[in-house]
Amino acid sequence: MPLTAHDIEQALEQVLLKVQKPGRYVGGEFNSVRKDWDEVTFRVAMAFPDVYDIGMSNLGWMILYGILNDQPDMFADRVFSPWTDMEAVMRAEGIPLYGLESKRPVTEFDLLAISIPYEQLYTNVLNLLDLAGMPVRATERDARYPVVIAGGHACYNPEPMADFIDAFVIGEGEEAILDIARCLQGLRGASRDEQLRALAAIEGVYVPRFYDVDYHPDGTVARIEPNVPEAPSRILKRIVPILPPPFTRFLVPHVDTVHNRAPIEIMRGCTRGCRFCHAGMVTRPVRERPVEEVVAAAEEIVRSTGFEELGLLSLSSSDYTHVKELVKAIGARFAGQNISVSLPSLRIESVSVDLMDALPVTRRSGFTFAPEAATERMRNIINKAVPHRQVIDTAREVYARGWVTIKLYFMIGHPSETLEDVQAIIDLAKAVLAEGRRIHGKKATVNVGVSTFVPKPHTPFQWVPLDTLEQIRAKQALLRQQVRGHGLNLRWNRPEETVLEAFLSRGDRRLGAVIERAWRLGTKFDAWQEHHDHAAWLRAFDECGLDVAFYTHRPRAADEIFPWDHIDIAVKKKYLLDDYLMSQAGETRGDCRNQCYACGILPKFTPVRMQTPADAWECPPVKPRSERRQPAQAVIALDSIR
Repeated sequence: MPLTAHDIEQALEQVLLKVQKPGRYVGGEFNSVRKDWDEVTFRVAMAFPDVYDIGMSNLGWMILYGILNDQPDMFADRVFSPWTDMEAVMRAEGIPLYGLESKRPVTEFDLLAISIPYEQLYTNVLNLLDLAGMPVRATERDARYPVVIAGGHACYNPEPMADFIDAFVIGEGEEAILDIARCLQGLRGASRDEQLRALAAIEGVYVPRFYDVDYHPDGTVARIEPNVPEAPSRILKRIVPILPPPFTRFLVPHVDTVHNRAPIEIMRGCTRGCRFCHAGMVTRPVRERPVEEVVAAAEEIVRSTGFEELGLLSLSSSDYTHVKELVKAIGARFAGQNISVSLPSLRIESVSVDLMDALPVTRRSGFTFAPEAATERMRNIINKAVPHRQVIDTAREVYARGWVTIKLYFMIGHPSETLEDVQAIIDLAKAVLAEGRRIHGKKATVNVGVSTFVPKPHTPFQWVPLDTLEQIRAKQALLRQQVRGHGLNLRWNRPEETVLEAFLSRGDRRLGAVIERAWRLGTKFDAWQEHHDHAAWLRAFDECGLDVAFYTHRPRAADEIFPWDHIDIAVKKKYLLDDYLMSQAGETRGDCRNQCYACGILPKFTPVRMQTPADAWECPPVKPRSERRQPAQAVIALDSIR
């Protein structure tokens, strides 16, 4: 007989002292929402498939929690993946996955909404479904179980998880989550097929079982076509044209989280066009919040939560149009209140140092920049053109204003990268440290983070292969040999973890069998270095008859159909290919606030910078084709690509 909420509460009283951080599993935080189960007519389990410490820092997930609970007839409860010690106890004691506030089993909810921001969470999703007492495969779940939806950045290529999720939300969820909830609320008692057909008719909702995929003999995709009339041939992403006021009712967690601060999103989208950046492509167009709205949100957050640090977030915070005005207003409002305000994602070539200097900061521990590459040749290839001298000059200004630590983030493995380009990372880090030593002596520090580039869907680099394991190891060896000594610290990721991210992000629907087999072999928490089991993944590939290299190290033909081609991010594939060919010639595109490059977003959405209606931002006019620089070579005629 299934456990009741009372049974689960009693069981937790007996077991929580046996696990680390029992505060992860009890609920009841300040600002958490509790509702009478019988007084609401629709119930949603909001799941984040990682531990509480990480999930509670996810802004998008928290926004949707707030939106649903603002509906008087709806209740959204929180669900996280239990850490391994708690999972062992739950399985031993027969405790199913439950909502933190209601203590109700997940199977009693109407909807299970899972946030998947990164691909390494895929096996955690399966584990979460299994802990809830649900079949992991969508076709084995009928209307007795909650409908399972998923959204987040990892869902822009939903195919690897198509076997397990009933429906994906493509794009932004603020409006879509209510459309889905209201749709299902009106279909109580309907069959699962009826529910999914109704969901498939909602803009931005992808129901994978309503699409058939065929493959060529070489393993590439031949076609992706809908098999029911409700399913569109292409799923256009959802977008919120005008950002609503920021979320302010943050829950105050019981335990330390990875970001122990309250975030405020000041801007969504980016116009810089870095060719490796998935987020910069899929979150277009740019939308900004008004200064007074951000300041009002900051005041409410401090008043209602007690957080002492605020994060003003965006993909490129210093590109926010009224950033100087915002910084001055925030500084004036919180002067003398011991409130720290961080402005991450600053660009080296912008007014970053002056901005940080003006923000209220209680301590100056570290200043972060992401050059991504250390030679101007490589920066041109990735479309992040920053003069070398500017990096050094900015570092000098940072040190001169009191910071003793600079964090530099780079990527290795970019297309056409050589060991000379990697050596330049070492030289640049040492040059930055030398600037710090002139001001702070031996107190100056440079922390160098080096990740390995993974070609992502919906980017200009989706056609390129992942760097080989031999090359990755050689580049990392060079870095480890020379980025060392007093004041220099190096962090890097293991090549096997990069391979995992590559095949999960670029996989097709056949990868579902691999993911399920790897999970049954024990893989979970793949984003945690100590838990990643590369051997289990290789065994799963072998048993499923698939080749890792097919998904990771194979260059793509210009006209190949990608597994994600039916997912429309409103940026044309033709534009991405054009940009990729420009990268091969070392050509760059500038900030598209200054010149429109016809990426495709304009015909579908009106980009707005909502400061006031009179200040709405429009893309500049498109230059005639004859006036635009053309790529040096084209593999095929670009007009044949959408």
